[in-house]
Amino acid sequence: MAWYYWLILIIIIFVFILYASNKAKRERLMKKYNDEKLVDKLMSGLFWQGQTKDELIDSLGNPSDIDEQILKTKTKETWKYHKTGNNRYALKIFIENEVVIGWNRK
Repeated sequence: MAWYYWLILIIIIFVFILYASNKAKRERLMKKYNDEKLVDKLMSGLFWQGQTKDELIDSLGNPSDIDEQILKTKTKETWKYHKTGNNRYALKIFIENEVVIGWNRK
């Protein structure tokens, strides 16, 4: 029966670490943006049109791959998340001049 206690202790430690890391992330984002509604969206992993690249990184993390196209008047990027195969991704987010303009989810 002693192994039950170890299992329970490990689960409690894991939950505490998860809670502490989420709390630290929320505090860091509140210090950075000073907007509770925005921080709630970022903590939920949401993305939307008009979102900046920094907000997208804070929401979804760094992408698995980035395609970049530089034109005379603008820069276009495709950020790719959740690799499903060779050069296939479940989520592609399109960014123009450092702002999200759309996405494609498969």
